[in-house]
Amino acid sequence: MRDVIIIGCGGGGPVMAKELAAQGLDVLVLEGGARFADPENEWSRLDNDANNPTSGYFRVGPSDRSKPPYIRSLPRPSYVWQVAGVGGTTLHYYANNPRSQVGTFLGYDGPDKDLYDTAHLFPFSLEELRPYYEWVEETLPVRPAPIGTKENVFFRGAEGIGLKVNHSKEPRRFGYRAQQNAILQPGGTAGKVKDPQYPEAQGCTMCGHCSQGCSMPRRAPRNLKAKRSTDNSYVPMMLTADAWSPGGRPAELIADAYVQKVITEKRNGVPTAVGVRFQIQPEGEHYEERAKIIVMAGGAVETPRLWGNSDLPNPNGWVGRGLTDHHLDWVVGMFDEYTGTSRGQNSAARTDFPGYGAIENVGFPPGLNAFAQTYSDNGFSGSKRNGSPATLAGADSMGRLVGDDLRSMMSNVDGILNCLVIPDDDVEWQNRAVRQVPDLVDTNGPIARIDMMHRKRSARTYNNREFLAAKAVQLLRAAGAKRVHRMDWPPLILHSHSSMRMGLDPSNSICDEWSKARAVDNLYIADNSMLANGAGGSNPTLTTQAIVTRTAERIMTQHFGGEPWVKGNAPVSSTDSRISDAMDAIAA
Repeated sequence: MRDVIIIGCGGGGPVMAKELAAQGLDVLVLEGGARFADPENEWSRLDNDANNPTSGYFRVGPSDRSKPPYIRSLPRPSYVWQVAGVGGTTLHYYANNPRSQVGTFLGYDGPDKDLYDTAHLFPFSLEELRPYYEWVEETLPVRPAPIGTKENVFFRGAEGIGLKVNHSKEPRRFGYRAQQNAILQPGGTAGKVKDPQYPEAQGCTMCGHCSQGCSMPRRAPRNLKAKRSTDNSYVPMMLTADAWSPGGRPAELIADAYVQKVITEKRNGVPTAVGVRFQIQPEGEHYEERAKIIVMAGGAVETPRLWGNSDLPNPNGWVGRGLTDHHLDWVVGMFDEYTGTSRGQNSAARTDFPGYGAIENVGFPPGLNAFAQTYSDNGFSGSKRNGSPATLAGADSMGRLVGDDLRSMMSNVDGILNCLVIPDDDVEWQNRAVRQVPDLVDTNGPIARIDMMHRKRSARTYNNREFLAAKAVQLLRAAGAKRVHRMDWPPLILHSHSSMRMGLDPSNSICDEWSKARAVDNLYIADNSMLANGAGGSNPTLTTQAIVTRTAERIMTQHFGGEPWVKGNAPVSSTDSRISDAMDAIAA
């Protein structure tokens, strides 16, 4: 009998595992994808090699790339940009870690409070969560991103439309700032030599390939790789908990272990989680493990899918519903000057528009830039509109770029500047991450069907998107763009969350304010799916990790007789040399 079993080793599961292992609990972590133990040799900088949804190493599927990916049923056109593997979707994320906007929390009473999704607030105050934000920010660590050419061009445009610098991590006014990024600052020869190697090079090498995973600097210990995806931060900590935490106990990790069922028993008439059934992929042995506490951390699609495949109760019908993806859009400006859009950290600058959302500058290598400029729900540029409600928002053109238009843009990839539009979404019943399709199955049971109503969003979500698209156009023109193009993306389900949301109202939430499932005892959720709302248009990872830290503390105090440890204390950094030494010993 284990103390805790955690299903999923992505953005949230390793946070839970690290915190509970540090307290001495017996923790088992099961991950349905690959364990990338040697990224310097397992990964490349080729876009297709990494991000091909069928054969890429960052796909949703088993580690054996000759085997098919796990099947999903998607609306057309759309794309779910998630990863199966140790580190999960943080493997390809840009490490942007802003806090959720202030108006998304219970008790906010600012003059702009009605601009937010007030029907689905976080069921606690920002003041309650702030110590957990700070704990995660120091553990990773999170710092303002270094600034290069593309960021300076972006900031020039932000100042040109009247924005001022936001110095706060919790901005309450329109403004711009460097991203709060979980990427180690460049040091030594990093970014200055062709082959940066540790220890002469430390931190970010500014290579521009965040989407392909971070294996830089070469020869650095795993916990000193630059980007603080969980495989470089929380996973090393959970595996070495006895080395850096007095009384700690290393968590056990099994990769390629796809959980097919959460096992429950009736206790006093209430379903109670007692274990899991999983298969070693692909098509390997089946196993069962039991534990006092089960934590679901498979992500916004896989967690509700597993819930349904486990026949767990869904009394209010909200399992898998309320999926939020920030209704993303893409606006690009073409310049006569060098912008350096393929260089440096992929996303190091943002503007905040509290109550509406945010705009981020995003740099890409050429392959992903081409993908971004051809991914549209608005027909070909200058051709049919496909019924999309989007407007030009002041841009010169809109829609999918092909032919000479695409060739012209891609011929000078470092002469463009990209703006990612991130509206604050309303949580909506009709947007759901999963609906079981019984006649479509893979080796793990009925597959997930994802329903995103691109043209049936709330008026607030749609207005937020149009407001931010117009601001992006204005920013690019103020920065000096000679031409501005709006894509009108279809669902790019990238910031996916809220499909198993927490809340105070049992009629429209799956979890209570502690991320505990209401309908099943001893079952908690520790991934983006439990977020209560669209986070005000903020990238969701930091908020998830802060809430998971808070939930881990709750599990320890409520189920194992422990004491709180976050408030008033300082965490151990994931860059601690004791972790490096212990990881070296494990490798040896």
